[in-house]
Amino acid sequence: MGAFGRKLGILPVVSRAFAGRFMIKYIYKDMLSVMRFLPWALVIGIPASALVLWVQKKRRGEQKPVRIMPVAAFCIYFAVILLITLLSRESGGSKVIDLELFSSWGINSRNNAFVIENVLLFIPYGFVSSLAFRGMRNIFSCTAFGAATSVGVECLQLVTGRGFFQLDDILTNMIGAMLGCMVYLLLFWKKRKD
Repeated sequence: MGAFGRKLGILPVVSRAFAGRFMIKYIYKDMLSVMRFLPWALVIGIPASALVLWVQKKRRGEQKPVRIMPVAAFCIYFAVILLITLLSRESGGSKVIDLELFSSWGINSRNNAFVIENVLLFIPYGFVSSLAFRGMRNIFSCTAFGAATSVGVECLQLVTGRGFFQLDDILTNMIGAMLGCMVYLLLFWKKRKD
């Protein structure tokens, strides 16, 4: 069917099922491969969380207690995002800016897996952001925070040559952050009503 069939979304059912199976294998393999960054995320995230907690304590004074574990989880996961997006790729790549929306979806199973992985990467980020900071406990703020983080990561990838600046990545990361915030709101809805 070629490019014309792909543009129209016409693929045989068997081909789609096959592609879906490959896509799941890619996602599983990629998730396992990034586990090697977890020790480094702890090494970076724990001192960063100590710094953030110190700044929060200075700003708030002794009156309000600082929630240590959520802030530590946020800093560690932020380090995870930076390590995955910057170190999981070879340096010296071409500096490409792709501002075409949905350009990476539908090319092949590998690219589709990357799109889904971008959403999955930011779901925990939206959750721990909401858990750690009161200002992130609404969907709009958390989604905007996810977008700002994603734009920062995309700019770092462009400057370092460790990835492309893609509008699709920003959109999928925003969706992930929004979903993470929604999970937080659903889990802590009863507590918020009290």
